[in-house]
Amino acid sequence: MTPHFLALAQQFLLSVTLAAIAIILHELAHGYAAWALGDTTARRAGRLSLNPLVHIDRFGTLLLPGFLLLSQLLTVGRVLFMFGWAKPVPVDPSGFRYPRQMMALVAIAGPLMNFTLAFAAALALRIQSLSQPWVAAIGSFIVLNLVLGLFNLVPVPPLDGGRIAVGILPLRLARAWAGLERYGIVFVLILVAGPALLGQAGIHFDPLGHVLEPAVGWAFDHVLMLAGVPVSDD
Repeated sequence: MTPHFLALAQQFLLSVTLAAIAIILHELAHGYAAWALGDTTARRAGRLSLNPLVHIDRFGTLLLPGFLLLSQLLTVGRVLFMFGWAKPVPVDPSGFRYPRQMMALVAIAGPLMNFTLAFAAALALRIQSLSQPWVAAIGSFIVLNLVLGLFNLVPVPPLDGGRIAVGILPLRLARAWAGLERYGIVFVLILVAGPALLGQAGIHFDPLGHVLEPAVGWAFDHVLMLAGVPVSDD
């Protein structure tokens, strides 16, 4: 086994582990928020668990992230972008006193978990004895959580931002917006995969990236500042 292959394998395993932590805790936040508001569906379904097997979605957790990881490691030698999802935690809003508004609270719990994880990881960077590989891994974990948190706030169902929008919009508009959920995943995949496909044809069109990339950079700097970690001027 060559050193280069071993390094790629180690980065692959590390990336998978970090992504699993961020995605699973995101889903657990939804489940525990729903439980706190009176819905026990996720608990009865056995989804309030750290066992990654109960959260696996065949395409969103395995096939798509695996393809992205391997293709980037084999082409550019490092992971520049990750996207995926776990099996959504089941929530029954019919038991909520205010279903739309409380569902919005359940939805926002996921991104808040990712932002909390990013901040906790930034605090870990204050440990003076950290080796460079650990600093790099923690930095990647911060970025991953910020990407997941901010991306999920895009106000398109079935993303969390779409469900938050349904909770705060006037009823008539909220119903129309919720009706977009059946098409939302197609729109999301187009947003994510479309720019890469267009790029192969020499067409540079990435509206999501133009918004998300500077937002993640801004958030990364501010998370480090809040954690008391010096921010590079580079």
